[in-house]
Amino acid sequence: MEPAEGSHLDALAYLECALGLLGSVLLKLVRSAYGRYASPRPACRVPARAAWALQELPSLAVPLWVCARTAAERLRHAPNRVLLAMFLVHYAQRSLIFPLLIRGGKPMPLYTCTLAFTFCVYNGYLQSRYLSQYAVYADDWVTDPRFLVGFCLWLIGMLINIHSDHILRNLRKPGETGYKIPRGGLFEYVTAANYFGEVVEWCGYALASWSVQGGAFAAFTFCILVSRAQQHHHSHHQTLTEDMTCEYLEDASCLVSGLCPPGEDLFERSLGTLWLFVSWKNSQCFKE
Repeated sequence: MEPAEGSHLDALAYLECALGLLGSVLLKLVRSAYGRYASPRPACRVPARAAWALQELPSLAVPLWVCARTAAERLRHAPNRVLLAMFLVHYAQRSLIFPLLIRGGKPMPLYTCTLAFTFCVYNGYLQSRYLSQYAVYADDWVTDPRFLVGFCLWLIGMLINIHSDHILRNLRKPGETGYKIPRGGLFEYVTAANYFGEVVEWCGYALASWSVQGGAFAAFTFCILVSRAQQHHHSHHQTLTEDMTCEYLEDASCLVSGLCPPGEDLFERSLGTLWLFVSWKNSQCFKE
């Protein structure tokens, strides 16, 4: 692999971090516009199942295309294969399995689907090209504590994400309508357990890869999903009713009584620590 291309991949990673920060600011100003936040105004929309499948598919298809069309020399080494497999397993679930499990999801605005599709092409290329042609690891990297801890975080985060999605799909009984505050699992402790799981997952991937590219993906995910979690958190406050359980009745200013101070979500506090860790890791990679 030519050094120039390695520099280009680093530049793409730093750009991804910048796009994450920009996206976070825009989401605070404009707010998400899909699901229960979708505008009632007429707009071009894509059915939920098709939207999720189409927008996530590039993160599965692009890496496979990159590996098929290039020499993929670094994939001869076990650490590179395992790291790429971690990436592909997540997106195989998100693009092929998750859409089929959706129950009556609201159509997604076309522009939201297009933005997600574009990011998945960008990030799918960045991660797969780096791991298949550029990333150099010792043969015993898979036994390194950074890899082992990162892999465990990745697996735990993915399981949290899948379990939380299962809870969200089963919020309503047949025939019920309207929004319900999710309960059970990590939803007892954080507003958006599904987002929390995904951020933990990609922070684990970043640690296991010990790379600027992996860290950039984790940073982008953190920026975007924390902003969406904040939107959920504020929405929960607005949907509090007399039917709430005692945890909410004891202190309506926090998500779960005794865990979050007024105006603060445990999701944000927990991920703040992860964010500092990923930032430190990237600085160490840069020094190396």
